[in-house]
Amino acid sequence: MSNDTHIQRTASIERPLAQIRVLFILVSLFLILATLIVYWQVLNHDFVHYDDNVYVTENEHIQAGLSWEGLIWAFTTTYANFWHPLTWLSYMLDYQIYGLKPGGYHLTNLVFHLANTLLLLIVLKRMTGALWRSAFVAALFALHPLHVESVAWVSERKDVLSAFFWILTMGSYVFYVECPRPGRYLLVLLSFTLGIMAKPMLVTLPFVLLLLDYWPFDRFQFEQTNNLTGYLANGQQRSAALRLVWEKIPFFVIAGAASIVAFLAQPSGDAIAYYLDKLPVSLRIANTLVSYASYIGKMIWPHHLALPYPHPEAVPLWKAAAAGLFLLAVSAMVARGAQRHPYLVVGWLWYLGTLVPVSGLVQVGTHAMADRYTYVPLLGLFILIAWGAAELVTGLRYRKVVFAASAGGVLAALMIGTYWQVHHWHNSITLFQHTLEVTTGNWVAHNNLGKALAEQENLEKAIGHYSEALQINPDCALVRENLGLALARKGELDEAIKQFSHALRIVPNYAKAHYNLGVALASGGKHEKAIHHFSQAVKLDPNYAKAHFNLGAELANQGSLETAIDHFSEALRITPDFPGAKHYIKRALEAIQKRKSVSHSSSGQ
Repeated sequence: MSNDTHIQRTASIERPLAQIRVLFILVSLFLILATLIVYWQVLNHDFVHYDDNVYVTENEHIQAGLSWEGLIWAFTTTYANFWHPLTWLSYMLDYQIYGLKPGGYHLTNLVFHLANTLLLLIVLKRMTGALWRSAFVAALFALHPLHVESVAWVSERKDVLSAFFWILTMGSYVFYVECPRPGRYLLVLLSFTLGIMAKPMLVTLPFVLLLLDYWPFDRFQFEQTNNLTGYLANGQQRSAALRLVWEKIPFFVIAGAASIVAFLAQPSGDAIAYYLDKLPVSLRIANTLVSYASYIGKMIWPHHLALPYPHPEAVPLWKAAAAGLFLLAVSAMVARGAQRHPYLVVGWLWYLGTLVPVSGLVQVGTHAMADRYTYVPLLGLFILIAWGAAELVTGLRYRKVVFAASAGGVLAALMIGTYWQVHHWHNSITLFQHTLEVTTGNWVAHNNLGKALAEQENLEKAIGHYSEALQINPDCALVRENLGLALARKGELDEAIKQFSHALRIVPNYAKAHYNLGVALASGGKHEKAIHHFSQAVKLDPNYAKAHFNLGAELANQGSLETAIDHFSEALRITPDFPGAKHYIKRALEAIQKRKSVSHSSSGQ
């Protein structure tokens, strides 16, 4: 073979590779640009009155920034009923950089969403070799309105952060499958563990890795191997299926431990026990079936998206039966086409399996379903759609044009829907007004909208929404407390005291209600009763700085100066810059010194 012929053949090989690289770069740039177009507005969005206070705005540990103490707290706390140390550390880093400017926190979420999108494109392309189908899946992931909640909500940092490690685990697994070595296996295990430390929903990832073994890796074959996890016993070859399951044992162990920690993170199991008791098994199963079908419906036609979706008091039998039959019918079709189209099995089981932890079978919270729960599970359906659509147009003459035009139309529609859904997240008022427009019986939305209005001193409207919430859920101590606060700010102390007292009848160990009742009683001149409720607040929550301070102030007024100083000091220990605490300690010490001087002078006379 002549040298010229060799050069020509090399050039013919390199040219397509160069073209693929250029296409890959162009696709990546499109994904970045399209995502920024619909999400850039979040940089001007506020925190919202739904968990953002728990995670950032009222969290003293986060507002201490990165520190050794903060690191220990992040790894040892189950605050907010989760163990997710990496999520806490990410907030601490944000506070270190941005303080309490909400745009910075939103930017971090957006950066993770962009990283997840690009990483997904890279991993899918590496696994399957199919650029355009992988690009379509990544675009659906980046631009679908159902994913807005995970990106635009500061409190859902755990979603975008854990998804990053989810996809990184898949990417590491690709390298391990290509060349099974102990180091690569440990890298997969490390990525998975980090993901668990961001959000426990990754407990289903080992199941997904087994699905990837089926397709696209096609590892379910009988073969003899000497790699890290392959093994021989008694001279007989083990089945590939058993070998692959054995390979995932460390992942399942970690997932099991994470599941136990997630259960224990609920306060003594009370939250789970409460909803297991309140919502019968039949209702939870019915709601789960309907939710599975509803997520698919909202994936196809993303309308009336809300935070939160209130849990129904009952699900009509026909609705649950229809949802169950639909899921069974799809499962049957997938099973029928599994041999010729293995991606159908992977996509469908991915969706069904990864939703299990948040399906509502074990109910925690008052919502029936949540858009954020689809952030990873919909990837299964997106894969099914992308590969299925490509096969559907295979026989068409202009299949590339048809596929490109259809995909372009779908993505354009999704971009419009996502842009407007992101707009609803501008602040608490726009978010919960929209939620009330598209849902009924939503006491959580009424309560949170009332809180936002109260902050703007629109107390009449706030009280109206609190009253609406109580008509729906009269036994909610939180709403009673918020209504009491609004009434107190209006100067209606007697009515406020009634609401705080009612809240305590519902939840006797409610520290904040004790504190707010103490404030109202003190304002009304009932100081002995106020001291009692402040004392109860600090007993229930020893780290309640405001309660310590107010208890100290009341005790100082009663002449118990030494005890008052103890509580002022506690307030300073908990919050080193607590306003007024040092001044009151100084005044109390001066009063003690003056008392001693008077006493000494009297005894001298």
